[in-house]
Amino acid sequence: MVDAVNSTTYGNLGLGVPKDTTKKSDLGQQDFLTLMTTQLRNQDPFKPLDSGEFLGQLAQFGTVSGLATLQTSFDSLKTSLVSNQALQAASLVGRAALVDSSTMAIRDGQAVAGAVDLPDSTSALNITVRDSTGQVVRTIPLGAHGTGQAQFVWDGKTDSGADAPADKYTFSADYRSGTATAAGTVSLAATIDSVKVTSDGFSVELRGIGELPFSSVHEISYAIGN
Repeated sequence: MVDAVNSTTYGNLGLGVPKDTTKKSDLGQQDFLTLMTTQLRNQDPFKPLDSGEFLGQLAQFGTVSGLATLQTSFDSLKTSLVSNQALQAASLVGRAALVDSSTMAIRDGQAVAGAVDLPDSTSALNITVRDSTGQVVRTIPLGAHGTGQAQFVWDGKTDSGADAPADKYTFSADYRSGTATAAGTVSLAATIDSVKVTSDGFSVELRGIGELPFSSVHEISYAIGN
């Protein structure tokens, strides 16, 4: 009687499949070199194969490998730059920043500094301060100013001379442009309480204003004591 052929029989003949063989789904550069070398070694010497296509694909392997290495290097550089920028950003805490905001929450009688961007020179520039209900609490005449940035400081007092109560105040500017009145763009200065690192970059937490992207910061100086 002839015994049935099974996996044990193949194993005894040395034909079994190694248990630790790992199936590969991708052809690597080393595999490709082995394949090309084997084909060239077994080719008919009277009908040599054209190795140009092999060499072209090998060059592509080299390019892909180089790009992968370059990408790894860039990722490492990016991580290093972000860490360095985070350390530099930490030094901004406690500094004063002039930012794109015209509204700020203040304590009783707290002074507020700011600036107005003027596209043209003017003979009369005025700052108006309103409380959270929209009521005007102070009008500050700044007089004539040239083109550019006109700085101002509100001393935290109302038109009657009393300390303005703690509230959220809005600042607006108007200036004389020829025979008409135009609105100016107001920026306020506030202390940086913290710096946040996000996937989109950096943002700053400003006292009395809140969180703003770093792109909103126009100027950074020493603390203003608010």
